[in-house]
Amino acid sequence: MAGGRKLQSSDRSEREQALGGRERLRAYVLLALTVGAVILCALIALPFLPALTWALALAILFLPANRWLEGKIGSPDVAAGVSVALIGVIVVAPATYLFGRITSQAASGAQTLSETVATGAWRKSLEQSEYFAPILDWLEQVNFSGVFDAFASWLTDASASFVTGSLMGAISLVLTFYLLFYFLRDRAAALDYIRGISPLSAERTEALFTRIQDIVYATLYGTLTVALVQGALGGLAFWWLGLPAPLLWGTVMGLFALVPVLGAFVVWIPAAALLALEGSWEKALILMVWGAVIVGGIDNLLYPMLVGRRLQLHTVPAFIAILGGLFLFGASGLLLGPMVVAVTIFLFEVWHVEQRGVETPEPDEK
Repeated sequence: MAGGRKLQSSDRSEREQALGGRERLRAYVLLALTVGAVILCALIALPFLPALTWALALAILFLPANRWLEGKIGSPDVAAGVSVALIGVIVVAPATYLFGRITSQAASGAQTLSETVATGAWRKSLEQSEYFAPILDWLEQVNFSGVFDAFASWLTDASASFVTGSLMGAISLVLTFYLLFYFLRDRAAALDYIRGISPLSAERTEALFTRIQDIVYATLYGTLTVALVQGALGGLAFWWLGLPAPLLWGTVMGLFALVPVLGAFVVWIPAAALLALEGSWEKALILMVWGAVIVGGIDNLLYPMLVGRRLQLHTVPAFIAILGGLFLFGASGLLLGPMVVAVTIFLFEVWHVEQRGVETPEPDEK
């Protein structure tokens, strides 16, 4: 009897092992199918990634206003429609005007530079300076006329590409506002669904939502606002000093100000040097003081107020996240880069806690 019970126990153990093996195999197959399906879905959604990114960012930024409208109107559909219309007026109208002005100033600026080089006006300033006259012979070896002709040709091609890109941009913009409507109207159902399928605990899922929200606020309300102010101040200085294409160069300064380590000085320092070469020492000194004190100082004033500790990224990973995101995803990488890096760091923190039992540090108060 004892031997029979041992055989039954052994058979039962073998059956359980076989069942366990089949369950594991089924789980692995399900995991492989899920991963494959996620990859395919990502490839399908990839062309719509910029629209999805900006729709999500705008939904997060304008959510308080949309909630207020819902309370006043009482209909989520109407409130979302009104919000999308208002956002369209706030965003699209100024952007359309700026793009048109920047394009015209780029063309006129290139023409002005070409005329300056062709007339040789820049030579007179160098010839009159005992410090810069020795490098005139070296500069004579550079075919500036050819360089600027090539630049003008590139500008013509870029203008044609801009028209094509504008069409694609218009399609992407329409899709962004289309998605924004549903992000605002159906946000509660979407968040509940994400909470339901999230492998993280409820507390950590909410912490992840907060981290993503902080990245959007820090990037758009903080980094982008500071860059816009710095670009506007730099363009104002260019306009006041009579430099060509102030709106264009103000925009370029704002773009450089978006990237950590770089900044608006990449534009205004060479501009001040060119003014000095032309003999306009007073204008050069004004531009240097304005750039260093006003344009540079506004960053130290506004950035802590608007960003604070929301970004939660050191300068080095922030630099890599923003610049790498721009290279990889285009304009939407301004948000996607920091978002991907911040979420990755958050998941590593969760992994560290769950695998090693380390206590999660308390978040800093904002």
